[in-house]
Formats: sequence, C-alpha cells, structure tokens
Amino acid sequence: MSDIANFDPNSIGLRSNNIFGLPFSEDEAALVLLPVPWEVTVSYRPGTAKGPEKIFNAALQVDLYDPDVVDGWKKGFYMMPADRNIRSKSDYLRQCAELVISNMAEGGDITQNKHLSEKLKEINEGGKMLCDWVYEITKELLAEKKKVGLIGGDHSTPLGFIKALSEVHDDFCILQIDAHADLRVAYEGFTYSHASIMYNVLQQLPQVKKLVQVGIRDYCDEELDMIENSNGRIHTFFDRDIKSRQYEGATWKDICTEIVAALPEKIYISFDIDGLDPKLCPNTGTPVPGGFEAEQIFYLFRMLLASGKQIIGFDLNEVSSGDHSKDSIDAIVGARMLFKLCNIMVA
Repeated sequence: MSDIANFDPNSIGLRSNNIFGLPFSEDEAALVLLPVPWEVTVSYRPGTAKGPEKIFNAALQVDLYDPDVVDGWKKGFYMMPADRNIRSKSDYLRQCAELVISNMAEGGDITQNKHLSEKLKEINEGGKMLCDWVYEITKELLAEKKKVGLIGGDHSTPLGFIKALSEVHDDFCILQIDAHADLRVAYEGFTYSHASIMYNVLQQLPQVKKLVQVGIRDYCDEELDMIENSNGRIHTFFDRDIKSRQYEGATWKDICTEIVAALPEKIYISFDIDGLDPKLCPNTGTPVPGGFEAEQIFYLFRMLLASGKQIIGFDLNEVSSGDHSKDSIDAIVGARMLFKLCNIMVA
C-alpha cells in the first residue's frame, strides 16, 4: 500500500500525483476510474469527450475531507490514463455523425444516400467497438477485485461496464439520475446512442432487474409507453412530480425515502450531470430546465449509505466544458460529484 504517512491532505493538490492529487498507483488503489473520452452520438452540443480531462484538472482543487465518508480517500482512488486512440476514434466518428444528423434534420432519407448509409454503419460499428473495449477493461478490473467507476464521455459509454458487472452480479438495479429517460430505440439511427443507453441495458442484460430513474423531465411518447408497460421494471420519479409534491408540502426526505425503498440490495449508479439544475452544468450536451441542487443529490446518497445497501459501481457522464464558456463551472461541479461517488463507493 502507498505510504501516505508523508502525504498532507491539507496541502495543494500535486499534478505529479493522480486524481484529487492522491498518491496512489493503480495496484494500490481500492477504486479504479476508467475515463472514456467518447461523444460520437451527442444530439445537440459536443464537448463531453473532454470531460475526463477537465474533471481530472478540477479535482486538484477538491478538499479531501468528506463529512459523509471521513478518510474514504485513504482507501485509494486512481484514474487510468485516457486512451488517445479512443479519443481520436470519437473525434472522427463525431464528424460522421454530424453529417448524418444534419441530413436527417433537413428531412433527408439516409437509406437513399449511399455515402451517409456507409457512415451510419461505421458509427454503429464504432459504438460496438467501444462497448467491447469498456467491457474488456472493466471485466479485468473486476476480476482483480477492484471497485470500478467510469467517467464519460457521453451517456452511451457505460454499457460495456454494466455488461461486465452483470457477469459478476446476477441481480441488481440501476439508479439513474438524469434529465432524460434514455429509453429511445436507436435514436437518430445510432444503435449505441447516448439517448438509447437504458433501452440497450434493459434489452441486453436481464440481470438488471430494475431501473429507478430520478429527475426525468425530457422524454417522448415512446419512452413513456416503455415505462408504463414495464411491469414495474422501470420506476420513474419524474422531476415534475417531485417538484409538485414539494410545492404541496412533501419534504425531500420523504421523497428520498421512497426512492431508496424502491431500490433492491445491489445498486449501480448512473449519473448524468444534466440531472442537476443546468446552472451547475451549463455546457452539458443537452441541458434542460429543472433538476436538482448538488446538496439534494448528496442527501440522497447519504440516505442510500444509511440504508446499508451495496453500491457495485457507478458512472458519471455528460460533464462538458466544451467551447461554450471560458470560465465554466461544469468540471468543478463534476469533480465534486465524482469525489462523492468515489467515497460512497468505498464506504
């Protein structure tokens, strides 16, 4: 184990160390973070491929004292280097996707365009490649008895990780914090769309017995039909309903109690940063009015910890500084959300 006797948690975060300025190697860390700089299918604004890098830099400013999990960092957090080949592939396929999306937005028929049909096929093959790549890396980490978290990238990125977990746990739930339902079928023709992640999970992985969604406020008829006809496999706490109940006197504690009660014993957290109020993530790919304050999510996590239920993994995605603002709060918020996720994972 890393000798932390000479490490000062109250000092400046050193760039020569790893995430949060911590002095752990991959072998020494209890929790390993996989960065996935991928944003091929984003529908509105790019920039989330830069998320892992921006979060890493901002994480050096995070104080290591967490009153919810004191000294959790001492168990060791380590972020793997971002794969440049994955980033390059994402950049190339993103250009292809922009051509496809632009054509569709203008009323074009992709099936009648040989060039764009080939590009669409290439994009879907790239999505499958990424899923397999994430699966192989996380499968190996889990075999080494590591706790694992994933940092996107867009929300398509954790499919391979959830698949790897499904080979270790035959019965678990996903707690999805998000503005979007992400239940679309191959949105815009992209099989591995960021808007299709939960559809793909539910279709491919029967080990995911339940999906509990919190904060959903942007969805289509097709997604609502899937929720309502899921026989309870999908339990959605819509943002509109949460806010209405609070306006009428319900407390956030009351609602969190119901959310935690809806979760089984093993939980995977999928956290899309746009589940927060967009003032906290103004550059995320598809911001939506509404959402949560950071402390509301921290309170939900505290209640989750108090329940004694097991967190088996997490992802944090759609954090973007993009090119939309020189002075962005997105990565700062993302780094603090990541630190909380890391701490509750090792608690």
